[in-house]
Amino acid sequence: MAGDADATRRRLLDAAAKEFAEYGIAGARVDRIAAAAKSNKAQIYHYFTNKDGLFDAVLNELAEDILREAPIDATDLPEYAGRLFDRMADNPTAARLSNWYRLERAGVTETVPIVVASTRDKIAAIDRAQRDGAIPTHFAPVDLMALVVHLSSLWDLVTPEVGDLTSDHTRAHRRKIVTDAVAALLRT
Repeated sequence: MAGDADATRRRLLDAAAKEFAEYGIAGARVDRIAAAAKSNKAQIYHYFTNKDGLFDAVLNELAEDILREAPIDATDLPEYAGRLFDRMADNPTAARLSNWYRLERAGVTETVPIVVASTRDKIAAIDRAQRDGAIPTHFAPVDLMALVVHLSSLWDLVTPEVGDLTSDHTRAHRRKIVTDAVAALLRT
């Protein structure tokens, strides 16, 4: 039975990731998620309490994946930004979920503990690297972290007009722009 429960939970998370990526938190519908997962709404409420809890569980998995696949190296922030870029380029659903999270959870703090904890850890790593003299100090650690993260997702955030003008950019070219921009931030 535990295998069935795990399989149901997994199907719900996978279906929810697609639904939230497409419609955001407000636009997502638990009945569509349940149908796509070949389950029912009662299971969503059983495992996740409500739609927000389901979104938080999806985001928690996304954060765990990013932490595993793109760990920070505060002494090489350009490459860290490149790994973040790669992660989002490889998984457009993750990029869309991140965008919805920023849009719909703006101003809400500590909604997903792993996101809060990992952000604090990254800022602390940057602070240590600055105190050790490995990277410049002309940006506060939190500001530098924000710049690196946002530059890594640059291409997911450009307006359609800019996207149209840069549609001939290869993935490698886009990645190089990200890593070069972060490197430029670190020049003294």
